[in-house]
Amino acid sequence: MVKVENLVKRYGNFVALDHLELKISEGEVFGLLGPNGSGKTTAISCMLALLKYDKGNIEILGERIKPSSYNIKKQIGIVPQNVAVFEELSVIENIDYFCGLYIKNKKERKKLISDAIEFTGLGKYTKMRPKQLSGGLLRRLNIACGIAHKPKLVIMDEPTVAVDPQSRNKILEGIQELNRNGSTIIYTSHYMEEVEQICTKIAIIDAGRCIAKGTKEELKSMIKTGETITVESIFLSEKQLSEIHALQNVFEVHYENNILVARCSSAKHNLVRFMDYLQDNNISFGKVFSELPTLNDVFLEITGKKLRD
Repeated sequence: MVKVENLVKRYGNFVALDHLELKISEGEVFGLLGPNGSGKTTAISCMLALLKYDKGNIEILGERIKPSSYNIKKQIGIVPQNVAVFEELSVIENIDYFCGLYIKNKKERKKLISDAIEFTGLGKYTKMRPKQLSGGLLRRLNIACGIAHKPKLVIMDEPTVAVDPQSRNKILEGIQELNRNGSTIIYTSHYMEEVEQICTKIAIIDAGRCIAKGTKEELKSMIKTGETITVESIFLSEKQLSEIHALQNVFEVHYENNILVARCSSAKHNLVRFMDYLQDNNISFGKVFSELPTLNDVFLEITGKKLRD
């Protein structure tokens, strides 16, 4: 569906994309992760032929994408991070306008608009203007405008920013339904739990390069962290901290505000060994949590950065 090869984009001496390689197969929900400034938005702009690049090749639907590739662009839907609708138009007029950029036949467009309204749950709000909508409904309108023409490829750039949990769930369910109905999705987000929930493949970009890619299970297998043990309300001496750090499979210990976080490599009985040490040394403690690695662990370990750096 999408092939990005050896893509280089420079702004003067700054290299925004450094020989980026991506391959997205038809039917995937492809998560694109990276800290701010990693090159995600630049890569998407190049894919849409909105930016010229210095080197490389981009193919979409088997053809090289160019600014004049209107037949390909008609099969792409874009849901930008910043809501892009007309304040002067009603909900249904906005959807009609954006759908009309691709579909000229009024009868066909009317059916598509109706489907988009039903799909996004905006039936009660069709006559309202954007400023009258809540943040969650405004995001749904943004999505409806981007997918009304039923594109084969949908690019969603952080579509759930600043929405309430109920609206977020509605949007995520809608993305999964879009995918079931045949659309391939490129999805960017700073919410790791969303990516883990809906994405079938994931790529992590940093400094303009793809530094890791695969399923969430494959990405988790790439890192050292196999289990994170957290203990609350625990009082430890420097000696005890050193002894905990020396326990089998423990490779990192963080202790602050009487909360201990120990990261362990993947192995059986990590928690058992940990609890045995606390009991053998008569160390009192509060709640104990044991967690398997998350995408956030993967991201931190691979990039050494927080997602919003």
